[in-house]
Amino acid sequence: MVSSNTARVAPAVTEQPAEPEEQLAALTALCKASGDTLRLLVLRVLRKDSFGVSELCAIFDIRQPALSHHLKVLAGAGLVAARREGNSSFYRRSELGQQPELAGLKHSIFEAVDQIELPRDVEARLLALQQQREENSRSFFRLNADKFREQQDLIASYEQYADIVAQVLRDAPLAERGTVLEVGPGDGSFLLELAPEFDRVVALDNAPGMLEQARDKVAAAGHDNVEFILGDTKSRKLKGLEPDCAVINMVLHHTPSPGEVLQDVARHLGEGGVILVTDLCNHDQGWARENCGDLWLGFDPADLAQWAQEAGLDEVASVYLAQRNGFQVQVRLFGRA
Repeated sequence: MVSSNTARVAPAVTEQPAEPEEQLAALTALCKASGDTLRLLVLRVLRKDSFGVSELCAIFDIRQPALSHHLKVLAGAGLVAARREGNSSFYRRSELGQQPELAGLKHSIFEAVDQIELPRDVEARLLALQQQREENSRSFFRLNADKFREQQDLIASYEQYADIVAQVLRDAPLAERGTVLEVGPGDGSFLLELAPEFDRVVALDNAPGMLEQARDKVAAAGHDNVEFILGDTKSRKLKGLEPDCAVINMVLHHTPSPGEVLQDVARHLGEGGVILVTDLCNHDQGWARENCGDLWLGFDPADLAQWAQEAGLDEVASVYLAQRNGFQVQVRLFGRA
C-alpha cells in the first residue's frame, strides 16, 4: 500500500483561544519547568537526539527516581515528549503540544539552552554513550555481514521498497546527475540502480565486511563508476565531495545520532542537491534491536522533518509504504530551500 503526502492539503482549523485560567496554568508550568539547572541541561542534551531514561541517568550521573521527576515536569510543560520502544521510554524535545500563545517563549527557551556549553563531565559521559551506541551497531554488522539480507528481510526486504525509492530518485528535481553519495550501501543492491543514473557513485560504509560485499556485487554487474570509502559521514575522505544527490537507505535507525548524520551529509551537498532518506516509521518491536542491530525503533515522520530542517533542508516529496508484517516504510526527499 502506497500513500503520498506531496499534494495533501489539511483543512483549515480554527483553534479556540484558551481560557485565561488555562493560559496562566500553562505559563506557570512552562516557567517552573525551565527554572531548574538540571532540567535546562536535559533540554540541551536532547537538542539533536532522543535518549532512554537509563541513558539520561548515565549522562547526568543521577538516580532514576530523581530524573523521572524532572522528566515528568518537563513533559507536563510540553517541553519534552516520550514514546515507548519495547519496555523503555525515549525522550525528545517537543516542538508541538504547547498553546500557540506560548510558542514564542518556548522557542526562546530552546534557543537560549542551545547556546549553553555542557559541563565537561556531562559532555564526556554523553560522548561515551554515543560511542557505545556506534560500537554496538558496528559490532552487529561486523558479526552478521554474511546474514545482511536475511536480517533485513525480517522487517522490510529490499525488494519491497527499492522500486519506489528508485522512482522517487528518478523524479527528483535535479539539475545535474553528476555525483551521488550512498551512505551505508549494505550489500550494494541500490548501487546497481545508481550507477546507470549518475556519472560518479561514491559508496560510504563503516563496516569493512559490508563494503566488500558491495564491491563484489558492483564488480559482478560490470559497473566501473563506483568508488568505495571506508568511514562514516565525518570522514576526512569526503573532503571536497559535493554530490548532486545523497541516498540514505535503511541506515539512520542503525546510527547513534541520526540528526547529526543528516547534518553531515547536508554539509557536503552541492548546490541544488537533494537527500533521499528511506527508513522505518516508529514501531514497538523491541526484538529488532538484538536481531537486526537497530539502535532506533523507527522514527516519527515529524522527527525526520525536524532534523532535516535543522540541517537547512526542506521536504520535497514523501511516500509511505505499508508492509504486510505491520511495519511502515517512509521514503523522504529533502532539498535546500
